[in-house]
Amino acid sequence: MGDHALPGRPPVPLTLRKSARARRISLRISQLDGRVTLTYPQGVPESEALSFAHTKEEWIRQHLQDRPDPAVVQFGQTIPIEGVERRIVPAKGRRVLLQGDEIAVPTGAETRRLARFLKELARDRLTGACDDYAAMLGRSYSSLTIRDTRSRWGSCSSAGGLMFSWRLILAPSEILHYVAAHEVAHLVEMNHSPAFWAQVERVFGDYRDQRRWLRDNGAQLHQYRFDAAVS
Repeated sequence: MGDHALPGRPPVPLTLRKSARARRISLRISQLDGRVTLTYPQGVPESEALSFAHTKEEWIRQHLQDRPDPAVVQFGQTIPIEGVERRIVPAKGRRVLLQGDEIAVPTGAETRRLARFLKELARDRLTGACDDYAAMLGRSYSSLTIRDTRSRWGSCSSAGGLMFSWRLILAPSEILHYVAAHEVAHLVEMNHSPAFWAQVERVFGDYRDQRRWLRDNGAQLHQYRFDAAVS
């Protein structure tokens, strides 16, 4: 579709995507890398979609400006794990060790080792939460996958497969549990109807504060860069 950008200082690159499923023109800004994607229906001319993006330029630039600055994970830096700030320090042994307000990581490919540890910790916490919530609903899920997703914290497929962003392990524990409850509730209701939210509340309780926290603070979980980290 060619390269497009909003002019100005700096110019803002636009990724155009024509979609047969789209019913209207929409804009999305990636929380992970700030990429601006302009999606428009098949019958809409490209020029009309670009015109729409120009009318939203102020909104786009404000959101890009508000994005947290990326932070490269390294020794001496702090990183939240289950919502608690931990300083990254060299480990004396060969294992990653979480202790108090520190996380000790063996030197040599430390970002890869730390990312792998966080991914497995997220899998452990999410599996426990999903097992509990699924049992409360009398349902079962077919699989649980951990990824580094750009646009969603979790999903549930029609076949009962659950998927989560491992960056949820950086958030406070109740946020991870809310997202687990949200996706498990889809095993009963594959929609976001009042009946669905009733299922979330049934297993988790009042979820409104956690939902609001994720909306207001979720982008901060994407600011941490794990160079050469596992996906």
